[in-house]
Amino acid sequence: MWWRVTIISLAYLLLGAHFLRFDQHIMAIIAIFLPLLMFIRHSFVRTLLKLVLLISVVFVWAVTTFNFIDMRIALEQPWLRLAIIMISVMIFTVFAAFSTNGLNQRLRR
Repeated sequence: MWWRVTIISLAYLLLGAHFLRFDQHIMAIIAIFLPLLMFIRHSFVRTLLKLVLLISVVFVWAVTTFNFIDMRIALEQPWLRLAIIMISVMIFTVFAAFSTNGLNQRLRR
C-alpha cells in the first residue's frame, strides 16, 4: 500500500510544481493538498483522485507538451528529448491514476 500512496503523492506534487512554475498558486495548493484525501476511506475519494489525475494528463500535460514542442520547433531547437520526458510524465500520471484502484481495500486491512 505504501507504494500506491507514494506514487499518487508524487504525481500530485509534480502537478503542483507545474502549476507553481506558471504562477498559478491556487491550483498548486489544491494539487499539493489533494493527496491528503487518501486518508478518507470512501470510494468517491478514490474516484475523485483518479479523475483529477486523468484530466490532468489530457488538459495539463498534453497541452503543455504540444505547446513546448511547438515552441522548440519554431525556435529551431531539438525537441525529441522534451517529447520523451513529457510522454514519460504522462505515462507516470496515468499509472498513478490507476494505482488508486486498490487503495480503499488496502486501507481497510
